[in-house]
Amino acid sequence: MGMDLTVQQLRLVLAVHDTGGFTAAAEQLHQAQSSISRAVRDVERKLGITLFQRSTRNLVTTPEGTEFCLVARRVVDSFDAGINHFHGFLAGTRGRVRVAALPSMAAILLPPVVSAYRAEHPDVELSIEDGMSDEVLAKVRAGTVDLGVTVVAEPLPDLAVHPIATDRMCAVFPQEHRLAARESLTWAELATEPHIAFAPNSSIRQHADRAFAAAEAHPRVVLESGNITAVAGLVAAGLGTAIMPGMVLPLIAFAGLVHVPLAAPETHRRIAVIRTPNHPQPPATRAFTRSLTWARTTTPETTWL
Repeated sequence: MGMDLTVQQLRLVLAVHDTGGFTAAAEQLHQAQSSISRAVRDVERKLGITLFQRSTRNLVTTPEGTEFCLVARRVVDSFDAGINHFHGFLAGTRGRVRVAALPSMAAILLPPVVSAYRAEHPDVELSIEDGMSDEVLAKVRAGTVDLGVTVVAEPLPDLAVHPIATDRMCAVFPQEHRLAARESLTWAELATEPHIAFAPNSSIRQHADRAFAAAEAHPRVVLESGNITAVAGLVAAGLGTAIMPGMVLPLIAFAGLVHVPLAAPETHRRIAVIRTPNHPQPPATRAFTRSLTWARTTTPETTWL
């Protein structure tokens, strides 16, 4: 049994079945009745069955024709749904966008971006994964996400890097600390205080280590933690000082800490959107990238590019 039928042939058979005749189907489809008749006969020949019992007065769908029309309708509906989805994909209104981001970016930068994007692209599936900077880079390089939002401290020749902001490094203290009223502070001055450091794989720790080295200062690390809120809590308990970039300051508001910008050297983190340059971006991903580059959140010590 030959089954090389076209979607258009299926549509014609369904039109005849639904309207109850060739003349009515021709009027509905704005086609010649003779061409519809030929198309239906061709389908019957390929299937080896009779779809419609014809007479001079009416036309009746045979049992075999009724069963075939059930199959044809499922095929046509599925085809139409797929084409509609593809049109949406081309227009950027459908598809999937996968993003990996630093926890602070996922908590502060992304929520307003996602909210605005979803308002314009409600049918796009979004997924956000948070992780440390090396994890974000690894996911982008492996292609398990479409975009990364992270801190870029060194050249990444294998990736496309689009900077969107910088945030300044600050020292944080309890309000009653002797340095809390300062307008700025050098890294060497901060090194005289007990220091609560971030974990070595943290981008904050890496920036801090470079700045301390440039200032030829050696802080006395009393505690380490990989969690921003945990570090803030330890500082609030008076166990030491810590370094926070401007983007994360809203996350530690609960601790009631005071931040003081650091200088000598003045240190900033570069926040960027990254992707693999050889991986074509679907329209929905391009639209989300534009939303990220237009992002503006009110965060202390953050400068948008």
